[in-house]
This record gives sequence, structure tokens and C-alpha cells, in this order.
Amino acid sequence: MQPLIDPFARAISYLRVSVTDRCDFRCTYCMSEHMTFLPKADLLSLEELDRLCSAFVRMGVQKLRITGGEPLVRKGILTFFQAMSRHLENGALKELTLTTNGSQLAKFAQPLADLGVRRVNVSLDTLDPDKFAQITRWGRLPQVLDGIEAAKAAGLRVKINAVALKGFNEDELFPLLDWCAAQGHDLTFIEVMPMGEDMSPLRLDQYWPLKDLRARLAQRFTLTDLAERTGGPARYVRIEETGQKVGFITPLTHNFCESCNRVRLTCTGELYMCLGQEDMADLRAPLRASPDDAQLEQAIRAAIARKPRGHDFDYSRQKVAGQITRHMSHTGG
Repeated sequence: MQPLIDPFARAISYLRVSVTDRCDFRCTYCMSEHMTFLPKADLLSLEELDRLCSAFVRMGVQKLRITGGEPLVRKGILTFFQAMSRHLENGALKELTLTTNGSQLAKFAQPLADLGVRRVNVSLDTLDPDKFAQITRWGRLPQVLDGIEAAKAAGLRVKINAVALKGFNEDELFPLLDWCAAQGHDLTFIEVMPMGEDMSPLRLDQYWPLKDLRARLAQRFTLTDLAERTGGPARYVRIEETGQKVGFITPLTHNFCESCNRVRLTCTGELYMCLGQEDMADLRAPLRASPDDAQLEQAIRAAIARKPRGHDFDYSRQKVAGQITRHMSHTGG
């Protein structure tokens, strides 16, 4: 079958799939404490997600990353991973990975490893139990650390994703780095995105540019830029003193689109061709219109034909800058 090629000759080989909007945490920068979740009827069934992902694999997608919400709270989720594992076994799919908050890993790490998952990304912003409870609202750090240990014991490679939050985890930069080095985990810092309508003073106060974080690292360590690219937003350095690989995701300050090979599918069947643009394609309708996949495949190709060259966060940058200026004038900053 002809592979998925966008208008700028990029082969689409990476699909991020949200399998649920639900989560067992309520991280302050992600969700309100009292969320209203989608009606279950609006969500794709696990069988429908299998059909959709299998269509993408047939069309050249080689990497699937399963996300949420928290994907492991979806009832019966292992049956979906089992369905995807057949694509690993026949060689069509090169990698099946997971992004998780770690809360359910103690239960699921070994079954996931048995089904061919080799790597997981775990979101972890602090190693302080009280601060962890504060920022996740419902989370408990020991549960997550037990999950990470279970993943390690199952042979899964763990990458820690830490959102850089000014005034919250600035003082944990080096302890977090040291802990990851001791545990053998890679570490990626993510710049908080004060975008859209959620530009509260708290969110703006939390904005910690990663160029400042990197400069602080460079005061203590020798950083070597790596040429490694995954088609995604992270840029990597090696810390020469420890051999660690550290990533930086800076969506507001750097454009990372030139090699973008990915698209994102929501749990309701909406396909977003670009993180920074609102354009999306509804795949649920053609999926449910016929048990035959011809209409679905046609809809996927039509969507990829609309994938833009890159996102443009200039509007958001300007809006953020304006918000910050106004906020500082009100607070005497």
C-alpha cells in the first residue's frame, strides 16, 4: 500500500493515540479538580481504536505512542495492546510505547513488556511527596515510584518527563538529574505552555524558559548538543560528566517542524495533523459508516494532504507576552 506522504514530502510514520480522556490525577497545569469527562458513547471502542491504528500501520506508521488522560485507567486496555502486538510480531510496527503518570505501572509493567512494549515515558515533576500531592492533587508519589521500579524490573526503558515550573521544582533540577542518573533513566524537561484561554496568573508565574534551565545546567556540567532527532519536539544534550542524555521540549521558543513525521488521534476519532493548529479531521464518521476500510483510508489520506509545513505559535507568544506584561504591571513586577 502506498505510504502516507504529506504535501512537504514527509513520510508520516508516528501516530500518537489517546485512548481515554480520563485520568486518576488532576495535575494543576493540566486539569481542573472537578473534571467533566466525555460520555462513554462518544469514545471510540477498543475495537474501533484497533481498526483505526491498524489502518495507519498498513499505510506506513511504524511507531505508536499510547496516551490519555492516563491510558492505563481505560477498562480492558491490555486487549488493545494485545491487538497492537500482532503488528510488532509481523514487523509492520517497529515500536509500541506508552506515556503514563506511572500510577498503574506496578500492575501493568510486566504484561506490557510481555506484549512487546520496550519503553515508557513517565510524567514526574518532583521527588518531594508533599509537592507531588500538591501538584497532582490526587496522586501519591510512592505509588508512582513503585510503578517506575516495576517497569525497570520488567526490562522497560524509562524516560522521565518533567514539566519545568518556576517556583515549584526549580530547586529540584540537580536532585532530579542525580536521581535519574542513579536509576539509569533518561530525562526530558518540558516548557510549560501558557496558551489558549488558560492564562491565569498562576500559569504565567510558573513559566520557566528552558534556556534558563539549560544555562543553570551548563554552570555545573559540560553539555554536548546531540544531532539525534526523533521527528518530535525534543532537542537532546549529553552531560559529559555522567553520560546522561537530557532532552528539552520548548514549544514556545523553538519551531520543531522541519522533520515532523507525526499526527495525533484523539479518543473520539479526531485526527490532528499539527499540535499548533486547530485543523482536524473526523475519522469516527467514516470508521462507523462502513465495516470496510476503504472510506476510512480515503479520509486518512485526505487529512494528511492538509498537514501544514509547521505550526505557528507567534500569536500565542504575543498573547503570552501581553499577558505577562499586564500581569507584571498589576503585581509591581
